[in-house]
Parts: sequence; structure tokens; C-alpha cells
Amino acid sequence: MTTPIGKVPRSFGTHSGTFHADEVTACALLLFFSLIDRDKIVRTRDVGRLENCDFVCDVGGIYNPNLRRFDHHQAEYHGQLSSAGMILEYLKNEKIITFDQFDYLNRSLVHGIDQIDNGLSEPKYGFATFSQIISAFVPASHEASDPELEEGFSDALDFVLDHLERIMNKFDYMASCKTKIKEVMDTMTECLVFEKPMPWLESFFELGGEKHPAEFVIMPTGDHWKLRGIPPSYEKRMEVRRPLPEKWAGRLGRDLEEISGIDGAIFCHKGRFISVWNTKEDAIKALKLALGGKK
Repeated sequence: MTTPIGKVPRSFGTHSGTFHADEVTACALLLFFSLIDRDKIVRTRDVGRLENCDFVCDVGGIYNPNLRRFDHHQAEYHGQLSSAGMILEYLKNEKIITFDQFDYLNRSLVHGIDQIDNGLSEPKYGFATFSQIISAFVPASHEASDPELEEGFSDALDFVLDHLERIMNKFDYMASCKTKIKEVMDTMTECLVFEKPMPWLESFFELGGEKHPAEFVIMPTGDHWKLRGIPPSYEKRMEVRRPLPEKWAGRLGRDLEEISGIDGAIFCHKGRFISVWNTKEDAIKALKLALGGKK
């Protein structure tokens, strides 16, 4: 990418004063994917200073990715993106990130920021959104000084960068497991059995899991093995295609052993979506019962 003539290379401009999750996240995304430098971040409403910036987000009244201008407040813009979503799309369109990375970041973080910033989603009582967490970095006093606001923005930026690193590490790990997940999906029908723990749920559905016949997963968990029901879809991941036996619900240890007839019983959740067993062989015995055995 070539910096437009007259702009300071790798610089970023946004408005001064109170800040929100969308421009903080937009800035963090550009930093994370190494398109701007931290010492070239400018927070101002001075049109002249913003004009010199390579990237400008959430201020200026222009949405034009070719000019690297990403504002969504002007009447001419009728979309549902905030500056965070605009930058994420820019990264995808410029092939700085893959579509899979785009989709993961959008689902796990950016779409929610866009929705809240544009007033399309209202947080529920007792539920802290990412946007609310970032707003907590804004100084409480409405008379906060500019240095206090700058410090709050910097702290919020650190928080978002750290979050991005964590979720992208998770993305990379999930991607590394996908080949094994597909191999198991291709060779097993009623139950997917994994010999080591791994994040399987998202990859399972990305690989066509909605049409796969499996109803359960068996996988190590710590020193034990779990038998877990598979959801009907990713959107309904709190449900299961087939619940575990009703008599097992909420049972522990010896109580579950007596009810199931399996000596290695540890625990069955009252929601009947997951159970834990001492060995892989115990989990397989539990599977047979869950698929139609008498216990």
C-alpha cells in the first residue's frame, strides 16, 4: 500500500474528547496488523491536522476506503458499520486478512461494536458488552482534562490490543486443529471421538456440521473424558441434538455410577448436554446408553 501524497505515512487520526469502542477498535486493528505507528496517533478535531493523517476514523464526514477515510456519522452514509467495521472490511478487501480471519473477528468482536455504536442493539440488564467495557476507560468526570482523556484512550487501546492478540491466538489454534476435526468427521458417524482436547465446535459447523449425523463428542478433559451432546447448529449451540438420559441429570460420583451402571462416573450436568467419566472406555459405555441403552 502506498500512502497518499501529502499524508504522514502510517499515521492515524480520530476525534479528541470522549472516545468509544468503535474508533478505539479501529485504531487497534490498524496497529495489530501493522498499518500505523503508535507514536503517529492523533486525536483532534482540527481539520488541518486530520487532513495530514494517513488513516482517519470516526470523524471528518467521509467514508472512502480509497482515501483511507472511515466515518459513519454523515447523512450520506446509510450502512450499518461503525469505524471499526469499516476498518475490518478494509483489511479484508485489501487482502491484509483472509476471509476466515474477517469472519472470525466480525463474529467475535466487531459486529457487536457496530450494532451498539449505531443504536441497532441495546445491551440487556446485567450484561456488559465490549463497548461498555471500553466506555469505562473514559474518565468519570465530565470536566476531565485533555491529558486525562488521552491517558484513558491509551489505556483502552492497550486493552483492545491485548484482547485482539488473545482472540487471534485462539483463531490460529482453532485453524491448526481443523484438519484433524475434518478427518474425524469423515470417518465417524454417531459420535466424534478425539484423542486429545481441542476446540471443535466452530470448525465442526464451518466444515458442514449441520448436515453431519453425529450426535455426541468424546474427548479428554483434564485427567478424565467427557461425553458431550452436539448442538443442532452453531446458532443453537446451547441446545443438543440428543440429550443425555434424564435419570443422569445433575448426578455426581457414586450416585451417577449406580444409576448408569458405569463404575467410572464423575458428573452429569443437569442440562443433560455434558457428562464426565474416568476413562475413555467409560465414556464409550455412557455413549452406548445415551444412544438407546436401557440405563
